[in-house]
Amino acid sequence: MPQTETPGTEAIPRSRTAPRMRLRWWTEVPLILMVYASYSAGRLLARGDVSSAVDHGLTILRAEKFLHLNAEHPLNRLFTHHAWLGVPADFWYASLHYLVTPAILVWVFRSHAVRYRAARTWLMTSTFIGLIGFTLLPTCPPRLLTAGHGFVDTMAQYSDYGWWGSQASAPRGMGGMTNQYAAMPSLHVGWALWCGVMLWRHGRTPAAKVAGIVYPLFTTIVVMGTANHYFLDAVAGAAVMGVGLALTPLVLRFADAARKRLAARFAPVALASWGARSSIVSGECQTSAGERIPRQREPRAEPDVSPASADDGAPAAAR
Repeated sequence: MPQTETPGTEAIPRSRTAPRMRLRWWTEVPLILMVYASYSAGRLLARGDVSSAVDHGLTILRAEKFLHLNAEHPLNRLFTHHAWLGVPADFWYASLHYLVTPAILVWVFRSHAVRYRAARTWLMTSTFIGLIGFTLLPTCPPRLLTAGHGFVDTMAQYSDYGWWGSQASAPRGMGGMTNQYAAMPSLHVGWALWCGVMLWRHGRTPAAKVAGIVYPLFTTIVVMGTANHYFLDAVAGAAVMGVGLALTPLVLRFADAARKRLAARFAPVALASWGARSSIVSGECQTSAGERIPRQREPRAEPDVSPASADDGAPAAAR
């Protein structure tokens, strides 16, 4: 027996109710900017106590010497004595993480859309973990230790070559708008490692895979040679990315569950709005929800209630 649908109760097409997972650049850009603004504000607010930051820096330095991991001193001397190494290293430190990381993000979005959401979530999750580290463990970088510890601030030494002054990589006069004690962990290294993994996994040419190895390796050398980070800062940056990678599936599941709850909450409103549309159109035609072509309205039988027909008791003829 064929089933019929009561007009006005037909199912809404799936495209009007099911949430789409296709990501759009005009929604991604504000999200990325919001996360970066939160990162910058978090770094600025998590300044911590200067004496505690110096103590943490010295503790890291002593631990490295005990473990024979103190690579900062020889690299810093190399960059200090040879400007042809130190100047490019300062430009590398001051700019590439702002350029390469967004470029890789856009490349993954355009060329590997299926992988983009997980890659973006990994990067954001790790960044927030890094902010926790800046807050809980403010650390003085090697360049801000007293001269007796043997470090030279190459950013200050070669400041005439770039836009920065003597306060990290911030433009001249804006050093007060950055947190110079956010050395642990090194997100320069963490972001570079993320870029390297993306290039290695998704690059289709040998050059891309080589760049995936060279970029994080050179970034690690640069952050130590410019005296902006200790070696253990770089190790912590890599560890943060590892924790972020492990948490990414959980974050994605949480986001999916939240989206489903929102969809379930607002779906009845959309259903009522769609079903409440008028089903009658001109020309004795009607449509039901979900129909695009109106169909002819079927005539209804109406009783003849005239006095003549009522007297003889005959059934009224349909009009």
